[in-house]
Amino acid sequence: MTPEKLQAFLAAFDALPLGAFTGNADGRRYAAVRLDLAGGKAQKLVARELGGTDYISLNLYRLASGARLKPCEMPAEKVVRFVLALQVTE
Repeated sequence: MTPEKLQAFLAAFDALPLGAFTGNADGRRYAAVRLDLAGGKAQKLVARELGGTDYISLNLYRLASGARLKPCEMPAEKVVRFVLALQVTE
């Protein structure tokens, strides 16, 4: 991932609310939960498509050497595309 895309991803991720929320991405509606763990050094996002089968899960680690994205059993591009597209609705 390019540094520019990583920065855009981090900005979009950081703009998401903590806790449970709903949102839209790519014309689909999702229920999502964002958690901060270990004093914010580890973060998690899980989203399930409402009325569908899509599922997003990722861990993000904020290390002294930089952010590390670790998707859960899916390509990194899928979770990056999702976070960049996600618009919070409530």
